[in-house]
Amino acid sequence: MEQLDRITQQPEVDGWQSSIRGMRVTVGMIVSQIGAGHSIEEILASYPYLEREDIMQALFHAGSGKAIASSAPTSTSCRAFHNS
Repeated sequence: MEQLDRITQQPEVDGWQSSIRGMRVTVGMIVSQIGAGHSIEEILASYPYLEREDIMQALFHAGSGKAIASSAPTSTSCRAFHNS
């Protein structure tokens, strides 16, 4: 996973919370589901519009504290890179 290209922040959609591909599904929601003991497969069944890579990037982002892609028109975009 080189780039967190599925994690975005859009104030008009999610109030600057990190979300998945600009949707109203936040990284925090994904992390909470995992923390509650739900499997990735269960999350994908509950949110059929998500893909496995969405969840993997959300978990990586939550654990890394790295900057993410910003699609806000007034901010400078940045991308996080994972140094393997």
